[in-house]
Amino acid sequence: MTRLIPHLWYSAEAEEAARFYVSVIPDSRIDHVSTLPVETPSGPAGSVTIVEFTLAGQPVTGFTGGPLDPFNHAISLMIECDTQEDIDRIWDALLDGGTPEECGWLRDRWGVSWQIAPRRLMEMIRGDDRAAAARTAEAMRGMVKLDLAALERAFAG
Repeated sequence: MTRLIPHLWYSAEAEEAARFYVSVIPDSRIDHVSTLPVETPSGPAGSVTIVEFTLAGQPVTGFTGGPLDPFNHAISLMIECDTQEDIDRIWDALLDGGTPEECGWLRDRWGVSWQIAPRRLMEMIRGDDRAAAARTAEAMRGMVKLDLAALERAFAG
């Protein structure tokens, strides 16, 4: 079986980040933590921490490998939520020490980009009623944290 496992390179604190994420996102857990027993370009034996964890049922690997390239918007992790309460809870937790951005995006304290969105959003945007989809997308563009009720109102016209 072939699997896709996102791999996140942290300059520091990969284990701390993973433990924080699994405390915030349902259906998440730490699966394994280890260190590389050999010297690497990132440092001596034992200096690279590898964290295998599950986020919302999806396997992810993070590792502390020292500074290389910072995280950027070229890739983000999207969490789909069923309720505004879930959006608020996850947004507020991930935003602690981070930076809010428009359209439901934020950067957490480690620099990882997240999209916290209602599950219903993509249904509205890709629906057959293109005018409703445009109203929804335009409403989203004016938001920082997404507001499910306001998006539904925009979709309904």
